[in-house]
Amino acid sequence: MITIFVGIVLIAFTIFSVLPMGPLAWGPEVIAFLKGCVPVLSAFIGLICFFVGAADIKDKKEAKIEEAQEAENDFEGSKD
Repeated sequence: MITIFVGIVLIAFTIFSVLPMGPLAWGPEVIAFLKGCVPVLSAFIGLICFFVGAADIKDKKEAKIEEAQEAENDFEGSKD
């Protein structure tokens, strides 16, 4: 219950602080922050995607090797 209240208060403060006619009028500063943050955030997300993709390729390669070894073991077992 407290977290919902805190969330509502923070959202209200955010709206209050960026209103152009409000006493704070932080709208231009927020836009400037977002403009500066987007390239850094996109580089960070791209780096994470690269590492996740590399790990996925590695996992698929290992699964294929294990599958081949399992098939080989099954073939040798049926031979006897």
